Amino acid sequence: MGQQQILLIVLGAIIVGIATVVGINMFNESAANANLDAVSNDLLNLASRAQQYYRKPTSMGGGGKSFTGLTADATGIAQLTSNPVNDNGTVSISVAGNDSLVTIQGLGVEDADGDGDPVLVSCTVTSSGASLTITDR
Repeated sequence: MGQQQILLIVLGAIIVGIATVVGINMFNESAANANLDAVSNDLLNLASRAQQYYRKPTSMGGGGKSFTGLTADATGIAQLTSNPVNDNGTVSISVAGNDSLVTIQGLGVEDADGDGDPVLVSCTVTSSGASLTITDR
């Protein structure tokens, strides 16, 4: 083989290597973003359930216009879901409910920003709405 052919083979191998690394990085970023979206959706679903709990009378197992029964332990999250751990991550109540709000937290399984900590999203639920806060990507 001539020098030009060897140079083309080496150049081709370098281009394939770079393309492979870029592809792997894009896949990892996409997986982390998908996990962030999934955890956010789980939290919004639980926020809806928390609002249902708020509106349901205490005689029917609800909060009777209060979030106080949604405690920051296994009993509190059990009011909202029977399975706080799924493929997306783990959900919990981070700030126990009071008369006006409760804060639910979702810990994902992917690390979107590469800092070693997985996705962490908080959702503050009130009687009239919910707001998401991304604590760690």
